[in-house]
Amino acid sequence: MGSSDSYVTGLTTDLDSEIGRLVVDMGLATKSEIEFCREQQKQSSDPNQRSLADLLVEHNFITVNQAKRIRANLDDRRSAQLPGYQLISKVGKGAMATVFKARQLSLDRIVAVKVLPKRMSDNKEFVDRFYKEGKAAARLAHNNIVQAFDVSCSPDGFHFFVMEFVEGKTLYDFMQPPPVGEGRNFSEDEALDITIQICDALAHAHQRGLIHRDVKPKNILLTPSGVAKLTDLGLARATDDKEAAESEAGKAYGTPYYISPEQIRGDVDIDFRADIYSLGATLYHLVTGRPPFEGETPAAVMHKHLKQPLVPADHINTTLSAGIGEIIDVAMAKKREERYASTEDMLEDLRAVAKHQPPQHARRAIDLDTLAKVEETGQTVDIEGQPHRMTFQELGVQPTVIAILAGLAVSVVLNLVLLLLWLLS
Repeated sequence: MGSSDSYVTGLTTDLDSEIGRLVVDMGLATKSEIEFCREQQKQSSDPNQRSLADLLVEHNFITVNQAKRIRANLDDRRSAQLPGYQLISKVGKGAMATVFKARQLSLDRIVAVKVLPKRMSDNKEFVDRFYKEGKAAARLAHNNIVQAFDVSCSPDGFHFFVMEFVEGKTLYDFMQPPPVGEGRNFSEDEALDITIQICDALAHAHQRGLIHRDVKPKNILLTPSGVAKLTDLGLARATDDKEAAESEAGKAYGTPYYISPEQIRGDVDIDFRADIYSLGATLYHLVTGRPPFEGETPAAVMHKHLKQPLVPADHINTTLSAGIGEIIDVAMAKKREERYASTEDMLEDLRAVAKHQPPQHARRAIDLDTLAKVEETGQTVDIEGQPHRMTFQELGVQPTVIAILAGLAVSVVLNLVLLLLWLLS
């Protein structure tokens, strides 16, 4: 496929020309359908009263709602002209930026371009965070992390970040109830597969001294082929960035449903274990269909992260294996010292449970936690050395047989007592 200028022949550079290009780029109509409507437009006694979009709707090539979206996309495109890139369509919009599907003209490839709104350009904190995201992503090269290509500023003052374009939706989009999303429930195997991919991505980031700090379903893309991609490093921070850590002290950065207790407190020394907690919270949501803690306000939710015990995931979804519940319990321990000692340890446990094997690191952590509680109460117990006493049921002995044997034993004892009394008389 050539450049977008070759899509619609004979179109001038007026508003309708831009609409024609956009409609074809979005795959809503063909070149011949555009040309047909332009001919209809030319034959009109007053062409200015019949826009190309109106004619496309009139001839059922596009719907009224599609026409509205096209005009909105066009407004966004015209507000941010980026040298070297042809913006095709808007694919997402957040509080801080808008993401477009675009064509990088120099390499003739499709990319995603994240554009900071003009109104944010005067906010130094937003701009600095925007460039930090680009630089953080550039440090990483992993199949399960959205790849960064460029971060720059256009001549007219638009800051933009160019990255890999991923066909797919976020986990959040999948889980949203219809008609917004699919209301999808993830099976244990699906949830484990996704979590393994993201845990592997986080291990890659952590090895390079980078913590994400905002792991959540909305920041995980899932392609049609099942590849999970971690995105949005807007809150990412290098573990050795002491200046940033001190400037953020006492502030809660993260998303309430998935944020770690130490992030809520605004601790200075946030490390990889914050991401482990958030990944555990995300896994919890995937396998139970709801976040770990809910509340009427963000503050109420965060308070529960700090103080309220977690309802075990397998108490909500009773079909879950014990192993996945153990992984979540350790990953979401309120004290980070009780969580996984490394991201690789969590990854090993996830892979083990996916193969129907026990999660060794989680079980060791749970045993140590039990030992600590025993020491606090002054009791003594042998955690590893306690033998398991087999019950009759576990040995396969039926209750009826047990009753008969018990009766025989009583009879034998009584006969022995009578014999003894007879001998002594």
